[in-house]
Amino acid sequence: MEHRKFSKDLPEEAPPSSLDRDDDFQRIDPRSGVKRGLKTRHLSMMALAGIIGPGLLVGAGGALANGGPASLLIGFGIIGIIAFSIMQSLGELTTLYPTGGAFTQLSDRFVDKAFGVAVGWNYWLIWGCVLANEYNVVSSILVFWSDKVPLWGYFLIFWFFFLGFQMLGVESFGEAEFWLALVKLAGLCAYFIFGIIYASGGLIGQKEALGFRYWNDPGPWVSGFRGVASVFVFCSTFYAGVESVAVAATETKNPAVAVPLAIRQVFWRIIFIYMGSAFFFGLTCPSDAEGLVNGSSRALKSPMTIAIQNAGWEGGVHLINAFIFITVLSAANSSIYIGSRTLLFMAKDGKAPRFLGYTNSRGVPVYAIILTNLFGVLSMMNVSTGGSAAYSYIVNLSGVSTFCVWAAISWTHIRFRQAWSAQGRHPDQLPFKSLWYPWNAYFGLFANIFLALVQGWTTLSPFDAGTFVDAYILLPLFFIIWFGYKFVFKTKFHGKYEIDLDAGRRKDLDMRELLDEPSGEQGQAKRPLWKRLWRDF
Repeated sequence: MEHRKFSKDLPEEAPPSSLDRDDDFQRIDPRSGVKRGLKTRHLSMMALAGIIGPGLLVGAGGALANGGPASLLIGFGIIGIIAFSIMQSLGELTTLYPTGGAFTQLSDRFVDKAFGVAVGWNYWLIWGCVLANEYNVVSSILVFWSDKVPLWGYFLIFWFFFLGFQMLGVESFGEAEFWLALVKLAGLCAYFIFGIIYASGGLIGQKEALGFRYWNDPGPWVSGFRGVASVFVFCSTFYAGVESVAVAATETKNPAVAVPLAIRQVFWRIIFIYMGSAFFFGLTCPSDAEGLVNGSSRALKSPMTIAIQNAGWEGGVHLINAFIFITVLSAANSSIYIGSRTLLFMAKDGKAPRFLGYTNSRGVPVYAIILTNLFGVLSMMNVSTGGSAAYSYIVNLSGVSTFCVWAAISWTHIRFRQAWSAQGRHPDQLPFKSLWYPWNAYFGLFANIFLALVQGWTTLSPFDAGTFVDAYILLPLFFIIWFGYKFVFKTKFHGKYEIDLDAGRRKDLDMRELLDEPSGEQGQAKRPLWKRLWRDF
């Protein structure tokens, strides 16, 4: 074949070993200016336990109170299936095109630039809202421990702390996330073990086994299907972030290995962390517990605290406060990182003001970080509305945006595959193939559209204008940005045959095609195991 002949005539300065030193592995990404400082273990741990913050530990209490333990399991399960679908689509795209712009840039490329603008700004809003909630939680925790410093004082302390830490660079972020994620996994494992012992009646001084008592009284359901529907918006916020590994692809030293591995880790994240938490929260905490609704502090609204106190340890509130505090450090750090990188790559593509695309000599997007962190001021609504009300408002804002962005990822994947097929390419050429295409991708698209439309239906009866607006305001905003940008800049919907499928592809794949070497997992398997582990670590 012709490409075999060409491979023999390659110049000496480009031998096969140079694959390890091509542009995919340069220290600074020449296009964006960010530093490729994340190791494979950093990205894997981000996929497994990153972004898991007080939303899961605290927000699950509101979901449990609104829907009951059965609704909690159903909500986590359904959203988990959808998240798995989204990650399959994203894995196929970002393994082939490991760009930091991720799905915002790929939405532009395979659908329409105006569509990419709408996806990008909605995704940034998700992380602005998540960040505001982290500041809300950490301020509430510290006020509970000591009210000598006002709420806004704690906010300012941590605002400057996170801003300074983000300026240290991506290596510091990666190491911090790695170790904080390990602490989160250890903490959840400890709680799961506690839940098993508590339910079995093995605690010291425990008179009888708990069993599934709370599934019988107060029961598995709260408000029937209405309760199940109310859980979806909470669960979507808990799952937001599983797609963030795609944003970090450009800052990863070896995206060819790191991204597919991280995508696979999400499955275990769904099974162990989300489904495990839903099961043990419902097992150990009653859905009608007063603390879930009327707790005096943020930790008292956590099912973990109520379970520990019901088991006889009243001082457990401080332990859970400390655990939530650690998760806040991780989640706030990750929120600023993801939000700032989203702004950075949008600015590079002309979807955001150009000054947001500036990076310093260490590869840090200074202005994008500052602007993202400023969105955290939204948490100060806590001063007038209270921590619980502020939390609910911000969750509702970010929930519908999550469904919009996930639907956009599925549609982008469908458009990519249509172009790939129309231009004579075969799925076997892909380094990572999505499972069950096209059914999986279409399921993700329509499921997210459906949930975006129905997630606020409980506000219709009885009708609550304020809550209704809060639940749906970002849905029309997505289309306003999309069609507004399209009208002003006259963007064009890309046809299947005019989509460029080669620009931005992994350069190691392009070279391996010339050398007729296997790509993706098959190519990696040829390398000795100890060499792969040494290089990736």
